[in-house]
Amino acid sequence: MATKEIIAELIEKLQAVDNEIKLLQEDRKELLDEYKEKLDMKAFKAALKIVKARENVDQNELENILDAIDG
Repeated sequence: MATKEIIAELIEKLQAVDNEIKLLQEDRKELLDEYKEKLDMKAFKAALKIVKARENVDQNELENILDAIDG
């Protein structure tokens, strides 16, 4: 394949992925909107951030730091 064809193919595939991402973001927003009246969304989003952060760190070290901060 010529370089232009490869680039065109890559661009086409990237655009398809970008479109899928946009659709998923819209679906996510709609889902959160559905639960807006049922849950405190600010608290829910904060809790979700905490859960995601905990997945990326050593639990013992996190607990030690939180204990030190809380006093």
